Amino acid sequence: MKQVVHIIRKADVEKEYVKLLTLELDYELATLFEAVQEEDSKQKMKSKHRLMEIHRELEILNGFA
Repeated sequence: MKQVVHIIRKADVEKEYVKLLTLELDYELATLFEAVQEEDSKQKMKSKHRLMEIHRELEILNGFA
């Protein structure tokens, strides 16, 4: 029974983490859009890097890595 509860809790934590990553993804896309509009190459690179990190984390959570 403890294992079942542990698995359920882990799934709940992963769902919340995916929600958090999705919010961060939206924020970073908005930041990238702003950087493109302002031609801010430094911020564009930072945003692209963070977007790649988020992508990797989501792939791991979804079992694609």
